[in-house]
Amino acid sequence: MIKLKLKDGSVREIEKAMPASEIIKDIGMGLYKAACCVKLDGEVFDMRTVVDHDCHFEVMTFDSKAGKETFWHTASHLMAQAVKSLYPEAKLARGPATDTGFYYDFEVEKPFTPADLEKIQAEMKKLAKEGYALERFELSADEAIKLMEERHEDYKVELIHKHDDKGEKLSFYKQGDFVDLCAGPHIMSVAPIKAVKLLSCTGAYWGKAEDGKQLSRIYGTAFPKASMLDEFLKQQEEAKLRDHNKIGRELEYFTTVDCIGQGLPVMLPKGARVIQLLQRWVEDVEQAKGCLLTKTPLFAKRDLYKISGHWDHYLDGMFILGDPYDEEKECFALRPMTCPFQYQVFLNRQRSYRELPMRLTETSTLFRNEDSGEMHGLIRVRQFTISEGHYILRPDQLEEEFKGCLELAKYFLDTVGLLDDCTFRFSQWDPANPKNKYEGTAEQWEHAQAAMKTILDDLGVDYDIGIDEAAFYGPKLDIQYKNVYGKEDTLVTIQIDMLLAERFGMYYVDKDGQKKLPYIIHRTSLGCFERTLAYMLEHFNGVLPLWLAPEQVRLLPIKEGHAEYAQKIADRMTAMGMRVTVDNRDENIGTKIKAARLERIPYMLIIGDNEVNSNTVTVRSRKEGELPAMPVDELIAKLDEEIKTKAK
Repeated sequence: MIKLKLKDGSVREIEKAMPASEIIKDIGMGLYKAACCVKLDGEVFDMRTVVDHDCHFEVMTFDSKAGKETFWHTASHLMAQAVKSLYPEAKLARGPATDTGFYYDFEVEKPFTPADLEKIQAEMKKLAKEGYALERFELSADEAIKLMEERHEDYKVELIHKHDDKGEKLSFYKQGDFVDLCAGPHIMSVAPIKAVKLLSCTGAYWGKAEDGKQLSRIYGTAFPKASMLDEFLKQQEEAKLRDHNKIGRELEYFTTVDCIGQGLPVMLPKGARVIQLLQRWVEDVEQAKGCLLTKTPLFAKRDLYKISGHWDHYLDGMFILGDPYDEEKECFALRPMTCPFQYQVFLNRQRSYRELPMRLTETSTLFRNEDSGEMHGLIRVRQFTISEGHYILRPDQLEEEFKGCLELAKYFLDTVGLLDDCTFRFSQWDPANPKNKYEGTAEQWEHAQAAMKTILDDLGVDYDIGIDEAAFYGPKLDIQYKNVYGKEDTLVTIQIDMLLAERFGMYYVDKDGQKKLPYIIHRTSLGCFERTLAYMLEHFNGVLPLWLAPEQVRLLPIKEGHAEYAQKIADRMTAMGMRVTVDNRDENIGTKIKAARLERIPYMLIIGDNEVNSNTVTVRSRKEGELPAMPVDELIAKLDEEIKTKAK
């Protein structure tokens, strides 16, 4: 008997191995109709997968992240089928799910127009009504190449050649006459795709932009119900109003300049002040947690990156100063991460086991050569500032230090108001892809991932598994966050590294007198400050909490005769460290109030005759509205408490 532990804790037994789809049917046809894929021991699989061993068995519907991704992946195939039906000469490139839908890249003679998208969308609806089942089959590399060459799918042939040295069979999915090379997973048929919307068409590249073939990319989304699509489109319109790219520019937190370059934002005084406040706070908390501050160079010779492995695994993502292929001449690169630099602190002299853990932290400026199509406001940039750290420790200290890193990250994210909307991803290597990306042996990876799994399970972390999302040297816990449009990025990462210490010869002398290699935790605490600011602007709709607001209080004297009293209050608040201004413009009070409201100032203090005569202020709060007139001392105490407690 094969035992399946279900999500509710119950155990279901099956007599023999069978496809997951059949198991779900036995549980209930209602669940089968809603199912998109399954999780076996936490890993996502196609419902066609044969279950032949004891495992945790969880059915994923459209309500789940994995279910949406599977549904949208199938929708991308449906769109490709529609394109091939209407434009038979189009060549298929790639078509994954995204955070809010899907896209597919095509090589076509002319870029798609809005009118083309309408035709494709109508064809998708027609094909969905046909209810084609998706059939999965496998071919050897030679058979796969023959099939794709017969169909003139040049890009698929190129992809097959990248995998044909592994001797593994390649999977395909067929629906009607349409066939696509694909690893899956997919829903059982196209019938559940009831509502479709093609959103836009843009240019894309096969490979790097500078030398890749230009393609046409169609973005779309799809849902099981029309009402869900309507709700999504409504949310997208509302998201435009909260987009940090809009709010941040309107409120003058940052700008971008063409002659400086894409992905290189200029932080204006407001944005620079918020990042400074976050940075000082993080550094002070980290110091209280026993961290040691370092300051290392912004670039280094390629020799350093060759030792660390970044030269082999990350060269395309680095900014190179010199010819990377001329070994006779000196070549430098701007740093994409801080780890190989901070290791030199440990290596400065021989270390004892008594010195571990060594918690090295740095507010690092990093540089990454992101593709132009990936960049977005402050969320995805080419130069950024990050709260980075590397904890060098004994193996017996791993779980406790990992726990401390997670608690610290959760404290920071909770304080800035983002934690409740975060999700956790256990990012693992892809055993089928060891040569292309990963260092180390299968045994080393299994050991590292087993250690992280034990820690995460002991801490009760609710996580999804991300295959092929690990760093090249070790598994990660990625804390994920979505922007207003639903696109997900990593905000904080905590990584276990059991490999790089040996590359650098980072030995410590243990209590038995033997030299031993430490483990290393790579971690961020609040992550990239620019990205954090972007998410906060969206989350709070531009009204940052008082303790972080670049301008906390604005005093609004009604007449010129009230200015002196207002300035005395402002001076007193400023002396306490508050960020205060006085609007002494020759404007009526309504104009001043409107300006402060549009700039989303947390507190406005209105000063007139009554306030001057009674030594009070009339307060307008962004959170609480208009408050009764209160003594100045009472107001200052209220604001001071709100700032000190970092109230959200």
